[in-house]
Amino acid sequence: MGILQEKIEILLRGVEEVIPKKDFISLIEKKQKLTIKAGFDPTSPDLHLGHTVLINKLKQFQDLGHKVVFLIGDFTGSIGDPSGVSETRPVLSGKDLKRNAKTYEKQIFKILDPKKTEIKFNSTWFKKMTPEDFIKLASSMTVARMLERDDFSKRYKNNQPISVHEFLYPLVQGYDSFQLKADVELGGTDQKFNLLVGRDVQRINGMKEQIIMTLPILEGLDGVKKMSKSLNNYIGLTDSRDEMFGKLMSISDEMMWRYYDLLSFKTNKEIDKLKKLSKTGSSLMEAKLLLGFEIVERFHGKNNATKALNEFKNRFSQKNDPTEISAENIKVKGNSMNLIDVLSHPDLKERKLCKSKSEAKRMINQSAVRVDGKRILDENFKIKINSKTLFQVGKKRFLKITLKSMN
Repeated sequence: MGILQEKIEILLRGVEEVIPKKDFISLIEKKQKLTIKAGFDPTSPDLHLGHTVLINKLKQFQDLGHKVVFLIGDFTGSIGDPSGVSETRPVLSGKDLKRNAKTYEKQIFKILDPKKTEIKFNSTWFKKMTPEDFIKLASSMTVARMLERDDFSKRYKNNQPISVHEFLYPLVQGYDSFQLKADVELGGTDQKFNLLVGRDVQRINGMKEQIIMTLPILEGLDGVKKMSKSLNNYIGLTDSRDEMFGKLMSISDEMMWRYYDLLSFKTNKEIDKLKKLSKTGSSLMEAKLLLGFEIVERFHGKNNATKALNEFKNRFSQKNDPTEISAENIKVKGNSMNLIDVLSHPDLKERKLCKSKSEAKRMINQSAVRVDGKRILDENFKIKINSKTLFQVGKKRFLKITLKSMN
C-alpha cells in the first residue's frame, strides 16, 4: 500500500459517510491543504469521549498537514441544536455559554496541537449581522426544505411544536461554513442535514460546496445508548485517571473494538494484529489494557496512565484475585433473577453485597456495580441461571454467585 493510500485509509477509518466521496479522494490525491471544520456548542462544561470521535478525526487531518478549525458555537448554542430531539431545547444564558467555552479550549488541547489549531467563535460574525442580513439568510431556505429533516417532520406530523428559531439553526451552522471557507466539515450522523445545508449556503453565496464527513455516535458504557452525561454512561475527559481507566475496563469485548476504531490512534495494521492475537480471554484483556492505557495517557500523561494500569491490576490480584474470591449459590424460580435481588438476597446472609434493595439500586445508579468486570447501569439487568458470575460492588466487595434452578 502506497503512502497516499495509507493517508486516505486513516482519514476514512470509522467514518460513516463522505459526500461526495470521489471529490474528497481527489482533493487528497492532489495534496491540497484543506480547511477542516468541526463545530461544538458549549452546552455543558465538560466533554466526554463521545465528543472526541470528531476531535480525533480533526487530529488525524492535522497530523497530515491540513488546517483545522475548532469552532465553538457560542452563538448557535443560544439557539439550541434541534438534531435528534423531539421538543424544543432550553436556551442557555450567555454567561453559561462563555464559561463552558473556556473549559472546551483547555480540554481539546489534550488531543489537538494548540500551535496548529485555529479556535473560532461564531458570535464573531453573527453579532455584526443586521436584522436585514438575517432575513436575507432565512430567505435562502424554504419551510418545505426544512421539513425534509426527519426530526422536524416527525414533530410536525405529531402536532408537536417547532419554534421558528429552530429553523434558523441549520442555516446558522451553514453560514459558519461560508465564513470559514470550509473545504470539509465533520459531524455526527445526526448532523447530516445541518452539514448538507452548509453546502447549500456556500453554493448560494458563490462558494465551492464543502465535503461533508459524518462519524458514528459513540455508544456509552452500556454498549447500547449513545454516550451521554444525562444517561450516566459516559467517560468524561475530566474524570480521574483511575476512574477513566476503570470505566474503560468495564466495556464489553465487542464494544472494545469499536472504541479502538473511533478513539485509538493506533494504525489499522496494529489493531488488526491485536484482533488476530485476541483469541483467548487473556489476550482480550491485554488488548483492553492497552486501550485503557492509551486513552488515559492522552488525558493524564504517561506516568498517571502507568499508575492507573498498576492500580487496576493490583485490584484484581492477590486477595482480589477472582480465583480466590468466595462463592455462593442462590436457588431461584425461572431462568433468571433481577440484579438488585441478587445483590441483596437474604440467602447470602452476612455475605450480602448490599444490605437492601434500595442500597443495591443506589449503587447501580452510582455506577458502582460490576458483573464479570462490566459496569452495569440498568436496574432491570437480569442474571441468568447456571453460570458462575463475579459481582463487584464498590472497590472492595467481591463475591462469586451461581444461580441454581429450584426445578
